[in-house]
Amino acid sequence: MTAKNFGRDHHPKCFTLWMAGGGVKPGISYGQTDDFGYNIAEKGVHVHDFQATLLHLLGIDHEQLTYKFQGRRFRLTDVHGRVVKDILA
Repeated sequence: MTAKNFGRDHHPKCFTLWMAGGGVKPGISYGQTDDFGYNIAEKGVHVHDFQATLLHLLGIDHEQLTYKFQGRRFRLTDVHGRVVKDILA
């Protein structure tokens, strides 16, 4: 990602989440950032992948959760999104 304006510079390329219970594998860290927390170093998870995984943990198939608007089928994960199986218990 090469942007010229990072807003107020609050870690624009990375995010961190803490998940527990509900089918999430206990005691693991998944993914890594650089030493400053600015860039993804390994195993990055896109927001669509996180949403697909969260919906999977709730028992919802994100590919079936679609709605039609102006002749196009939409879903929460757009046309992307895969379940991150490495974090599932």
